[in-house]
Amino acid sequence: MAMSRAVAQLDPDLLARMEEARARTDALFKLLPLNSFYDRPIPERHRLIFYLGHLEAFDGNLLRPVLGLESPEPALDRLFAFGIDPVDGKLPTDTPADWPSIGQVEKYNRGVRETLDEALAGRRAIDSPSSELADGTLLHVAIEHRLMHAETLAYLFHNLPVSRKQPQASPKSDPRPAPKPGRVTIPAGIATLGRSRNEAFGWDNEFEAHLVEVPTFSIDAFPVSNGEYLKFVEAGGYQEARYWSPESWEWKSSVELAHPHFWVRPSAASPEAPCQWNYRAMFGTIPLPLSWPVYVSHGEASAYARWAGRQLPSEAQWHRAAYGSLNGRERTYPWGDAPPDPTRGNFDFQSWDAAAVDAHPTGASAFGVFDLLGNGWEWTSTPFAPFPGFRAFSFYPGYSANFFDGKHFVMKGGSPQTDRCMLRRAFRNWFQPHYTYTYATFRCVEE
Repeated sequence: MAMSRAVAQLDPDLLARMEEARARTDALFKLLPLNSFYDRPIPERHRLIFYLGHLEAFDGNLLRPVLGLESPEPALDRLFAFGIDPVDGKLPTDTPADWPSIGQVEKYNRGVRETLDEALAGRRAIDSPSSELADGTLLHVAIEHRLMHAETLAYLFHNLPVSRKQPQASPKSDPRPAPKPGRVTIPAGIATLGRSRNEAFGWDNEFEAHLVEVPTFSIDAFPVSNGEYLKFVEAGGYQEARYWSPESWEWKSSVELAHPHFWVRPSAASPEAPCQWNYRAMFGTIPLPLSWPVYVSHGEASAYARWAGRQLPSEAQWHRAAYGSLNGRERTYPWGDAPPDPTRGNFDFQSWDAAAVDAHPTGASAFGVFDLLGNGWEWTSTPFAPFPGFRAFSFYPGYSANFFDGKHFVMKGGSPQTDRCMLRRAFRNWFQPHYTYTYATFRCVEE
């Protein structure tokens, strides 16, 4: 028994993936000049210095107890332990002087990594009584948590002025027009949500697997593009309260939101000149790429859907369109059972920015629905809630349960900065409805 546990704990693939995940976040932090670490690019989030320490603090707080290790710096463990739930109504009020120096944080990070790596490679791991360490669960959690934060860092950095990032190649304009919108009829069938506990690793909210009957409906073949969303903006959609829920209208009005966050307001040279929208890419501004998916909040997506006379898909509808097939068998991925590769979609840090919604036809589902994985998380109408049989992680009880509050909505799919391991069918992301900063798009359905 001890031997099988040791083999699981010392799984070379998991340890190698942990190193790869560290390399990815280390590379992201190298995009920051030293004077940017104390910036707060998004008002609802921590200063960037927090994230420099948070990743190692999380790993240490997660793994030290099962490895029998004491922390030499518990004050820093606590300081870097928890992030902020976006748009919780309370903005942080700290100042740069409230945080340690970059050198202190980097020293702390080195100490955490060295201590953990030594323990994972030695007797402490072999002798640990933790079943979650033995079966690889805790290493999966550490890896995927870090990769989730790689995506968080990407959109945080996206909101920094270009002058506050290390110089990179300027983004290229993409003049392609938006593809002609189309709808696909999805026949009635079964959607399997979640996964069984005897499958591979999953977060607590991914369990248990259960079947949902989905009646016939139609769905957009592509996510809503900037070009299609522009019609809503030009039709005065942001000025018409009837398209917005009361809560979203109040929020939109209070922050004076008049267009998607990633769009840059146009300015005309003369009253006769047409206004040309621009787009905030990661490393510069380009003319609005009409063929790219629009990135908006759930509130904005819902308003567009009402304007169009339709609605956002439920989680089950999205699953049915993505993974269902005419023969009744559900696929592992929209395109089939082959693992993800760059021809299937824009994910796994292939690009700092989006791509055209029709750029990856080989990633389409059996029903001909495109761009389902990568290029932008897709909002659903489903509030984030537990599946039947849900059991919170004993070592991280609040990971999902803290957000079962009716104020968050399920997102599916993935973004350009989503690692391929989180493209699995059962993975669920979630955000509050008035958070505009994420790489989040949507498509509409009609029953």
